[in-house]
Amino acid sequence: MGNREEAEIQISELDLLSSMFPYEEEFVVTDQLAVAELKHYAENESAEMPSSKVQFVLNVKPEVTNASMVEFSMACALPFKYPTVLPEITVRSSALSRSQQIHLNSDLKTYLMQNCSGEPCMLSAREWVKDHAAAYIDKEHSSSSVTTSNAMQSEDNTFTRLWIYSHHIYNKQKRKNIIDWAKELSLSGFCMPGKPGVVCVEGLQSSCEEFWSRVRRLTWKRILIRHREDVSLEGGGHAEIQKQRKFSTLEEKCFDAHGARGNHMDLGQLYHFLEEKGCADIFQMYFGVEGH
Repeated sequence: MGNREEAEIQISELDLLSSMFPYEEEFVVTDQLAVAELKHYAENESAEMPSSKVQFVLNVKPEVTNASMVEFSMACALPFKYPTVLPEITVRSSALSRSQQIHLNSDLKTYLMQNCSGEPCMLSAREWVKDHAAAYIDKEHSSSSVTTSNAMQSEDNTFTRLWIYSHHIYNKQKRKNIIDWAKELSLSGFCMPGKPGVVCVEGLQSSCEEFWSRVRRLTWKRILIRHREDVSLEGGGHAEIQKQRKFSTLEEKCFDAHGARGNHMDLGQLYHFLEEKGCADIFQMYFGVEGH
């Protein structure tokens, strides 16, 4: 299956979801620019690959009487090669404990791997969540301890680095949240405020996922994960985690702010900072040009 065929399938599936779930409380695309880029790519043979994945949220209310007030949120991202590869889906609910959420997402991924490889599967995934998710709230830890333990162990044996792009980061409270949450979750990296805004966090996969979950719930003009790195930790442990880090702590970095509002950073200095940390290739992913 070619890249443009995959893009056309993604657009058709998004159109189907929009028609089936017309209300924002059911289905909302969180990055309209990514959809516009995808459509442009599908319709123009000379167009370059989109710069970011399509991301959206499906909200699901299970049809069970004792869970009438429970709602599950499916945060979804479509990789460029979807449906050749599986979608990225994380199910959350305030009614789920952390271990229940990990167990639910692990079982959903298993279902998708067994039933949906190579085919559009967002409706199938939604139906699975609708039919099965409520049961995870009632499951005793003892009945799922082995599966949950394995899922948590898998997440905690992976070192993750997230490169987050925002249209801008000005708000002082948001900037404080980024630093405070990173410290709370033992994440290192950096935050470059201004326009655009750049955030990098690195640490245990579960901590990075929690950080992203909190950050994306804030109000943004546009925010997305531009790039993600996952490395399996051999044996785990503090020493192995520290070995993978490129940054010692998370700190705010400003590079000769300029512009009418003093909100534009010197991207040349950012490039040299990334180069020093062994991350120079990230610059082109963010800005589409090679640094110098």
